[in-house]
Amino acid sequence: MKKLKFLLTLAALVLFLAACGSEDDGASEENGNAGEGGGDGETYTVGIDTTYPPFEFEDSNGDYKGIDVDLITAIADSQGFEITLEPMDFGGIIPALQAGQLDVAIAGMSITDERKEVVDFSDPYFEAGLTLVAQQDNNEIEALEDLDGKTVVVKSGTTGAKFAQDNQDEYGFEVTVLEDSPSMFQEVSNGNADVLIEDYPVIAYAIAESNLDLKIVGDRLNGDNYGIAVLKGENADLLEKINAGLQELKDSGEYDEILNTYISE
Repeated sequence: MKKLKFLLTLAALVLFLAACGSEDDGASEENGNAGEGGGDGETYTVGIDTTYPPFEFEDSNGDYKGIDVDLITAIADSQGFEITLEPMDFGGIIPALQAGQLDVAIAGMSITDERKEVVDFSDPYFEAGLTLVAQQDNNEIEALEDLDGKTVVVKSGTTGAKFAQDNQDEYGFEVTVLEDSPSMFQEVSNGNADVLIEDYPVIAYAIAESNLDLKIVGDRLNGDNYGIAVLKGENADLLEKINAGLQELKDSGEYDEILNTYISE
């Protein structure tokens, strides 16, 4: 009788431990880092800022669109992993990476030495910066050297305004400062100013999405590069996949197709 009771007790204990082990395994999988392991089929949480068209925005149907969204989606498809998009304020993205709430960030984020202290960046995927914008039929202006005696319109408080004011004496142009972008665009369209200075991606998107009688001219006046970020030293395998996927998109022409969807020159 004692032996039977012992065997029954032992059997019950084995079943209990097996059940606990199964439950713990499931919890471990559910709560584990999404980026851990880096195998095919992994799901990564990607931070985006939907207030920055044409890179990221929310359309009228509530869907996330833009260059960044399309790029990271195509990279994920190329490299065999899944993504979950997590919209948030830009200022919260790097802290969210540091807190483990995000695996990846793609948000029109400029590659800077300061940010490199806390994140690792992918290869650059977009060159931003300021650009000159003229009327569609203006074939005289291609660079700053062509602005002697011309009028340049800028928006108050912007990097474009500062650039113009810092360089007007060297290149001999006059600066007109306005308070909003539509007025600035209209001033050049009407011929009241020769060119305007604006952030390249912003004006490129505005031209693509409207009937503005404007065109981008010459090379970028200055430039910084956007990169895709992961937490520094924590996700080398994922960063390698992102770089590989980005290169595949460039080689196949899909990268240019994505940019041309939102930006035209």
